[in-house]
Formats: sequence, C-alpha cells, structure tokens
Amino acid sequence: MELKDSVAVITGANRGLGRHLATQLLERGAKVYAAARRPETVDLAGVVPLQLDVTDEESVRAAARIASDATLLINNAGVSTGTTLVTGDLDAVRLEMETNFFGPLAVTRAFAPVVERNGGGAVLNVLSVLSWLHPAGLGSYAASKAAAWAQTDAVREELAPRGIVVSALHVGYMDTDMAAAVPAEQKTDPADVAAQALDGIEKGLPEIVADELTRQVKQGLATSPNPV
Repeated sequence: MELKDSVAVITGANRGLGRHLATQLLERGAKVYAAARRPETVDLAGVVPLQLDVTDEESVRAAARIASDATLLINNAGVSTGTTLVTGDLDAVRLEMETNFFGPLAVTRAFAPVVERNGGGAVLNVLSVLSWLHPAGLGSYAASKAAAWAQTDAVREELAPRGIVVSALHVGYMDTDMAAAVPAEQKTDPADVAAQALDGIEKGLPEIVADELTRQVKQGLATSPNPV
C-alpha cells in the first residue's frame, strides 16, 4: 500500500506508539485522523483529532461516519492492568478483553466498508510478544492479545477479497507510559517500531516482528510449547 496520500485512522493516537505512528504518517504524506477517547488530548499539529472510544459502539460508528475517506486503519488503542486470570479481578479481565479484543473488532467492522468503498487499503492490528508468550502475572493481557492475534488472522482471510490487507505488529516492551516501570535497557524505541510498522504496511506484510525478544519467542514457537 502506498502511504503517500493515504487517509489513516489511528486509535489511541494521543500518546505512545500511536503518536509516533501519526507523526511518521504525516511525514510520509498521509492525512491522519488521530483518534482518542478525549480528542482534546491530541496535541500533534497537522492531524485531525477524532473522538473514538473503542469500547463504545456508538462512538465507533460516529467516527466511521466522520472519517469516511479512510483507506488505512491502525488498531493501536489498548490497556494493560497487570491482572492474573485465576485470582485477579474479573472486571479487570473483562476490561482488557473489551479493549484489546472486542474494541479492535468493533472498529474493524465499522471501518472495513469505508476502506472498501474508497478502493481498498489496509488494517494494522498492534499486538504484542504476549500474543505468543503467556506469563501468569500478565495472564489477562496475554489472553486478550492472543485472542486479538487469532482475530487478526481470521479477519485477514475475510477481508482479502474486499481489497483490504490485514497486518499484525508484534513487539515487546516499548518506551511508553504502559511500560514505565520496565528498565530502560529492556525497552524498544517506539519511533523505530512505528517506522518498521509503516514499512511493513507499504510492503503488504501479514506480520511485522519489531524487536529481538519477539523474534526469539516466535522462533521458539516452532520447537517448544514454552518458548523461553
């Protein structure tokens, strides 16, 4: 997909990886709808702030009506609560599934007809190394990302005949608010991840693996049920 003159909608674009994706898409000549629950928090010049709460279907439908020229959707918004599955708060588990699985699905369902009407394009789902690696301490988040990985694969097959390429971005810790407690040497620069993601979209890659840890975990999937 050619990103120059494309029209992108990025969820969770007010900070972190989403903001880097928006910045770099502008640099590549795209029009960018920077979607956030609170659009007043979008402070990046040149984007179109867009109110969108991925857990609110009316908000999602309204955003699709406004961004009716979209050709690229990036499902970036997510939440991590650090909840375990057996003893953790069940409401927190539900929140992660609503935000990380049902949210991207709702946004994709709303925007797929838009992208198709505009001649086709692409969807990128921001996933995680924890799509493949499931530590107990982050069981809820890992389960939601594993489900989102399965969603991505199924939606890719479903949307291909409609001229929409669906890609997955897998990455470990990035230097963002979500990983603030993680030591700096364990984190990847989100600007570099954003560049890899956009290059992958341009090449039509089904899967973008953005850091060494994630590459190692993926390689381990072929040899062991417990890759690390």
